[in-house]
Formats: sequence, structure tokens, C-alpha cells
Amino acid sequence: MIRPAVLALVLGACGDRSATDADHRPAAGVERAGSDTASGGKPHAHGPDLIKIAPDMMRDLRVTTGKAQARAAVETVSALGDLRVNEDAYAEVASQVTARVTRVLVRPGDAVTAGQALVELTSPELGQARAELEAARARLEIARKAAERKRALAADRLVPEREVIEADAALTEADAAHKVAASALRKFGPAAGDALLAIRSPIAGTVIERSVVQGQLADPSKTLFRIGDLSLLWLHAHVFERDAVRVQTGRTASATFAALPGKSIEAVIQWIGREVDPASRTIDIRLDVPNRDGVLRPGMSATVSIPLGDTGPGAVVTIPAAAVQRVGASWAVFIPHGSRQFEIRPIGRGRDLAGEVEVLSGLTAGDEVVVDGAFLLKAEADKASGGADHEG
Repeated sequence: MIRPAVLALVLGACGDRSATDADHRPAAGVERAGSDTASGGKPHAHGPDLIKIAPDMMRDLRVTTGKAQARAAVETVSALGDLRVNEDAYAEVASQVTARVTRVLVRPGDAVTAGQALVELTSPELGQARAELEAARARLEIARKAAERKRALAADRLVPEREVIEADAALTEADAAHKVAASALRKFGPAAGDALLAIRSPIAGTVIERSVVQGQLADPSKTLFRIGDLSLLWLHAHVFERDAVRVQTGRTASATFAALPGKSIEAVIQWIGREVDPASRTIDIRLDVPNRDGVLRPGMSATVSIPLGDTGPGAVVTIPAAAVQRVGASWAVFIPHGSRQFEIRPIGRGRDLAGEVEVLSGLTAGDEVVVDGAFLLKAEADKASGGADHEG
């Protein structure tokens, strides 16, 4: 016969066991793949350890991926920077004279060619300059004919030589006045109409900014358009002086952008500043950044990993730091398998390298890993593994 005290103890233990099992079941919407649910959720001895995310939860994760990269084993320094236009292919366009805007021909973002009309203006000054040129041309023609007639008469000894000299002087004066009038008209640009002035782009590129509207009075002191070739941008990095003295032009750096998580772009060091900013104790370093797909914009902030000194032997594999998560007792990354499955792959973590992490084992160059969303996947993996840790 079982004593009442012993029976109560047994029932209490069973109740505690049920509560514990309920507390550690896999989270709703997450399924642990590659494991034997009949044996309490322990992973199989074969195959990768996978987690499977429910479709509704997958929409909230906003996963982005990046590839592991092989980089030269060299000391680097991290610096903040910002993108700017390539000043060798950049122009700020203004009106040569004060004039009224009659028609705007381009909008921001439009691609333009060198010599393309950007805006049409109506200018009373242009009409006046053209009229003065016509008058000067007429006076020049009269002076030329008068000088020719005086020379002919002087040849027949019908007029004194003094009149020939006076006629030549008048011709010279008329020619100078004509040149002055022509120069005054040229400031309005080629092919100017009677009173209509077209402002043209001096370079080929993209309209970055337009600061003019129809009906506005354009003034020579005001920039109407900013135009630049955005296929190549300048990245200005601010490097502490103790590191900047070890930077070399021609070396390739790696730039990441807050607006493009998980994406790394190579940039070539082109110029190192010649003075130190007294406030920040940094030196400005300029790098060329290709912008072939046009996704980069002037003004974007960046973090740049800049090599220092000479390149060392060998190479290392690196991934973005956001991709590395602590799962259980190991560092791990998440490898996409299809649309909703992710492999939890342990890695050997090495040095932190300016926004990236050196991978000692577990990955090879070219392997794709989750970057944005890795932290949330870790949280879901921790929830899903709860049942495996409390099996009786």
C-alpha cells in the first residue's frame, strides 16, 4: 500500500515535469529541421542543423545576405567618411546676365550631354547687345567703303593724302567698335536669338540639383543647376594622423554604407591630404568609388577599411560583423537553404577588422551568409532549441 505522502510527492514531480516541457517547446512559427522530434528534438548525427521559419514570420525578418570574401592579410584601420561628387566631372551652371526664365528644359535626375540646353531665358540685354552689334557692323561697312573711295581718289590725285589718312583712321575706329559689340554678344553664348537666351550644360552628366522655375529672375550670382558625372564618386575618409602617415596611394580599400547593409564596395586611394584638421586630428583621404549601377548618392555616409603599410603574406576570409552571432556555446552564422530554411553553421572567429570579422574556420570565400536578420534568426534558433535541452 502506497502511503499518501509518497503519492503526493510522485504527483508533484509529474506536474513539474509537464510544466517544464511546456516552457521549452519550440517557438510558434519556427520549426527545427534536421532533428528527430520523436526523440525530443535532438539533431541528427548526419546533415546540417537547420531552422525553418514560418511564412508570416519570414516577412517580418527582412533578411539580407552577403558573401564571405578573401582579403589580403594586412593591417587595416577603420575610418568614417562621406561620398561627394567627382569634382573633375562636375559643374555649377548660372546665367551670364540677369534674365527672366521662360522655359525649364530638364529636371533633377535627367541625363544631359555637353552643350545641351537646360533653360531658356528672355533678356532685354541680349536684344540690346544684338542691336548694338548690327549698328557697329553697319558703321564698319560705311567706313570701309569711304576708305576705299578716298584711296581711289587719292590715286588720281583728286583728294589730298590727309583725307586718306582720316578715312583709314575712321575705318580702324569702326572696326574696333564692331569687335567690342561682337564680344559683348558672345557672353550670351552661341546661337542666341534676338532676345532669347539658352543656357547650356558645359559637361555630360546627371542633373543633381535644379534651383530654377519658370518666371523666375535669374541672376549671375545664383546657381541654377548642379551637374555631375555620377559614374565615379569621391569618398572622403577622415583618418587619424598616426594612421594616415602609413596609408599609400593606389591601394584598394573596402567601403560599406549604412544605406546598403551587407554590401561592400572596393575603393582606390587616390589622394592623401597635406594638413591635419586641428579639431579632429585627422587627415582627409580621398578614394575613387565606382558607381556603375547608380545606387550610390553623394552625401551617403560610409565606413572605410583602409590598409596600412605593406601587404603581408597569405589571405584571410572575412564576413560582415553583423552576420556573426553567439548560438549556444559557439560563434555561428546562418546559411540560406531555399526560401525559408537556414543552416546554423559554427565558425572559428578571429580578429575584428573594421566592420568585418575574420573567419578562421567554417566558411570559404564565396559562401553566402545572412547579414541583416541574423540576430533575429539567432533568437528564433534559441527558442527552437529549448526542447532539446530538457529531454528526459
